[in-house]
Amino acid sequence: NHELPFRYPPALYARKVQGNVTLHIHIDSIGVVWPESTSVVESSGYPGLDSSAVAGSRELRFEPAKTKGKPVGVSLKLPVYFRHPKGKPLAGDTILLPPRSIPAP
Repeated sequence: NHELPFRYPPALYARKVQGNVTLHIHIDSIGVVWPESTSVVESSGYPGLDSSAVAGSRELRFEPAKTKGKPVGVSLKLPVYFRHPKGKPLAGDTILLPPRSIPAP
């Protein structure tokens, strides 16, 4: 995907609600996510963010994984981060910053 398909729920965006959702997804041997395989492993605590992450995962497309040169299906955990541009950083967000943005000790 050139653009991620996750959409911030407008009401939560307006309130500057932020959160992380961890999904379990299965990607088949042609790079398509099986919608029936998708589940929330770790909730953001906001059902709107969780359901938006699940809905967006259906539009994801991947380069297939390969074993011995042959495409194979894989299951994995996928983190989805909802950040408001004017929101305060959440605990642990420093790992999301580019290295040049991390202050020197």
